[in-house]
Amino acid sequence: MPIIHISSLSDSGVEIFSSLTEAQLCDKRLVDEALFIAESPKVINLALDAGYKPRALLTEERHIRGIAAPTIERLENHSIYGDIPIYTGSHDLLKELTGFPMTRCILCAMVRPELPTVESVLKDARKVAVIDSVTNTTNIGAIFRSAAALGADAVLLTRTTCNPLNRRAVRVSMGTVFQIPWTWLDSSVGSLRDYGFKTVALALSEQSISLDDPALKAIDRVALVLGTEGDGLAPETICECDYTVRIPMKNNVDSLNVAAAAAVAFWELRGI
Repeated sequence: MPIIHISSLSDSGVEIFSSLTEAQLCDKRLVDEALFIAESPKVINLALDAGYKPRALLTEERHIRGIAAPTIERLENHSIYGDIPIYTGSHDLLKELTGFPMTRCILCAMVRPELPTVESVLKDARKVAVIDSVTNTTNIGAIFRSAAALGADAVLLTRTTCNPLNRRAVRVSMGTVFQIPWTWLDSSVGSLRDYGFKTVALALSEQSISLDDPALKAIDRVALVLGTEGDGLAPETICECDYTVRIPMKNNVDSLNVAAAAAVAFWELRGI
């Protein structure tokens, strides 16, 4: 693996880490393959475990034989990865990239995969999350982390939702975006009935039932539908769902952050 010492963040090849936006990393007029950035040895190794392909690394000089060494050795020992360039520079230079020291020590540019079909993602799933119009990258990452930890089998996202391979979403998820099958849902939430799912909207409504209602535990396959951080689910989406569910709360608190609400719901429905 060639080690390329850089003296500026404008050096050729480094733009994928230093200047290209999320949208530009997906633009094949600017890059040969659509890319995303993974941070830290743990997250990078989870991506490699899931079959994601690395294209370049960026790390401080001191980390090449330190914290980043096991990840680099893994890549060197597998010929399928090829000669991946390792861009490296001084602590002060790379600090300019983020405005703070690279505490996660290593960045990896990786290829965005071709996503599976909805049918294949749902084939063996019993409990899935449907994320509708959630644009906050921190919430997306947190929902994936809760989904992985609390037994969700898959995640579907509407096109108005932030991409889970957004750099911050990947970081917040701690790499669980690579462990949970996911894809885009281009049809209506109601279409999930065709796959044998009951749809459960998590929303404030006078017609809602409590999350601990026994009727929910009797469902064989459930799709939990989660809405935007501020306005929640659109009324037409709620109308499409089989159930509308609320989380019982105290002290006149009417709602939780969508990521926190998702975690509570995944836990309560863990037996499905």
